Amino acid sequence: MNKLPHISEAEWEVMKIYWSKSPATANDAIDVLGDNTVWKPATIKSLISRLVKKKALGFNQEGKVYYYFPLVSEEECLSAESHSFLRRLYGGALKPMLVNFLKQDQLTAEDIEELKQILDERKK
Repeated sequence: MNKLPHISEAEWEVMKIYWSKSPATANDAIDVLGDNTVWKPATIKSLISRLVKKKALGFNQEGKVYYYFPLVSEEECLSAESHSFLRRLYGGALKPMLVNFLKQDQLTAEDIEELKQILDERKK
């Protein structure tokens, strides 16, 4: 597997757009992010350029219009970020993280049942 690029929080917001709709133009991203952030169009275009340089986004040019598309899947990036988070905060150990989250969060009976099913499946 190729090494996935490190994607900043701001870049994640851009990637979410291209994961949900691609190919899409920079203006498509500006339309979405302009409504949901305080970022100027130039900032969004800079984020797109960084993602192209990191090989997280690719593009096709049609005339003067660039259509961007993801080169990495959301699932791959989520998995990589989860492992990175686990290494940084919990030394790579899953159990202490789970224990911490389970103690902190209010779980419904439905949540607990779903967790039991997941653990039962993993046991098999």
